[in-house]
This record gives sequence, C-alpha cells and structure tokens, in this order.
Amino acid sequence: MPDRAEANALLALMLLHDARREARTTPNGDAIVLDSQDRSRWDKAQIAEGLSRVESSLQALVRPSTYAVQAAIAARHMRAPRYEDTDWPQIAGLYEVLIRIHPSPVIELNHAVAVSMVDGPERALQLVDSIGKRGELNRYHMLPAVRGDLLRRMGRQDEAAAAYRQALQSVDLEPERRFLAARLAELN
Repeated sequence: MPDRAEANALLALMLLHDARREARTTPNGDAIVLDSQDRSRWDKAQIAEGLSRVESSLQALVRPSTYAVQAAIAARHMRAPRYEDTDWPQIAGLYEVLIRIHPSPVIELNHAVAVSMVDGPERALQLVDSIGKRGELNRYHMLPAVRGDLLRRMGRQDEAAAAYRQALQSVDLEPERRFLAARLAELN
C-alpha cells in the first residue's frame, strides 16, 4: 500500500523506532535512556527512509492521523544530532495535537515529559499529578517513575525515592525493575 498515507505513517513510525534498536539496551537487556544512547549506533538508512515516509504521509493527509503524529514525534528525536539538540517545544506541541486526536492518559504522560524539557519539571509535575488524581494509570509503573524523575530533577530526593518505590511495586519486566532500582539507589 505505498500510496496509502496512513500505511506510510505507520511504516515510518516503525522504521524510526526500530532504527534505535541497537542503542536502546545493554548486552544484558537493560534499557539505555534516550539521553544516554550512542546515536552513532542508530541505523541511518532506516532513519532516512522513515523521515521520507513521515514527510510524504503528512503532506498527503487532509488531517493529521495518530500514526503520522507519532512518527513526526519520533522524527524530531531522530533529527537531533545530539540529545541536547532535541526540539522539545516542537515535540510538546506534537503531543498536544496527539492528545486532541487520540486522547489517552499515556499520551498525556508522554506530553508531560516533553513539557518538563521545555518548561521545567515543576510544570510537568503539575500535569503528572493531575493525571494521577484521575486514577486511570494507578497500576501503570511509568506514572510514579516519571513522577520520581521529575522530583529527582527538582532536588526533592525523599519524595523521588518514594515515587520510585511505588513504581517498583507495579513493574513487571525485570530490565525495567533493574532500571528503577538503579535510579532509587542513585538517590541514597
């Protein structure tokens, strides 16, 4: 379906996420966060194809679609030669579009992370706490994990530790458990 914009958007999203596969984990399967990934290990050919497909799908669509906006977010990350060069205002704006066309508390949480990079962790913590009060993500470990990260960045170590402990109670995958345990240990 090469002429279908939505199919191209989905393929672009898959290509852009898969392009980071080699840089996403350590040899024992532990996660490497985006700001610590070796970008030279990203697959340049997949990135080029993904970026081309994002552009063509966005131009062909009358309205932005979920896959196209997600692919555009991934593209903003891939275009930054260094983590410090990431266009966080654009990413935060794209998440706002995504929230309008596909409302989801997980997307709101991702938006809060982007907002933290634009407006600081204090503003993002307000968003995260608002999401938490609704209760939709009570069993999702990423809500307290993000909260812990924001509190850590604000220097509120005791509260951050409590949030990481809460995240550890609901995490299922061992690599994520090790990551959260390491973040908790860094606070001590």
